[in-house]
Amino acid sequence: MTHTSSTQAIPSASAVPRHVAIIMDGNGRWATKRFLPRVAGHKKGVETVRAMVEACVERGVEYLTLFAFSSENWRRPAEEVSLLMRLFMTALEREVAKLHVNGIRLKIVGDLGRFDSKLQEMIASAERRTANNTRLTLTICANYGGRWDIMQAVGKMVTANPGVTDFSEEQLSQHLSMAYAPEPDLFIRTGGEERVSNFLLWQLAYTEFYFTETFWPDFDGAALDLAIQSFQQRERRFGRTSEQVVEQKKAS
Repeated sequence: MTHTSSTQAIPSASAVPRHVAIIMDGNGRWATKRFLPRVAGHKKGVETVRAMVEACVERGVEYLTLFAFSSENWRRPAEEVSLLMRLFMTALEREVAKLHVNGIRLKIVGDLGRFDSKLQEMIASAERRTANNTRLTLTICANYGGRWDIMQAVGKMVTANPGVTDFSEEQLSQHLSMAYAPEPDLFIRTGGEERVSNFLLWQLAYTEFYFTETFWPDFDGAALDLAIQSFQQRERRFGRTSEQVVEQKKAS
């Protein structure tokens, strides 16, 4: 199932964001502040992922998307990249069974061909095991970049429509790596930075943005509630006037 782009259709309004996307920033700085190695922050960050999945389920969020490793993160020191890969494999080994028992569907999106074959097979196995779960869809973006996503979608679209030169947004969006999910309602970035960093560039076109100084390892249910409260105070117009939004609310 693909979801129509919000530049084509206006999604229904909801007090709780249906889809939350998060850049989990600040693991290394969290560790450095505590005179710990950076990997300690990444390990603590995995615990925060577990808690955030639970918090989203409790609040009625249907899709949670987390930016775990960007295509630019390969530029980090080789030792840190290696540690992150091992941590990713360990997390898959430990967490997939728990996710499955709790009805969580796991999706891993990104240019996965750069990972070693064992990790690729672990990812495929985890996705197969949880494929029919419906309580929450947890997407981990790994070796992901928004520009890569658009380019690979363009390639697939052109290949699927030989000889065609005039395309629509909808034709492209069905080939994006997250075509199975609605576009994010709420984008959160922890750690104090205020940029998108090549994350879901197409999908964030009408998303509400929320930035917090809180480092990812300290981001908890109460912090999520603050983000949702901010979201609830926004007027999501999708190109319409405020008067039109009011009229729609009255009609519904």
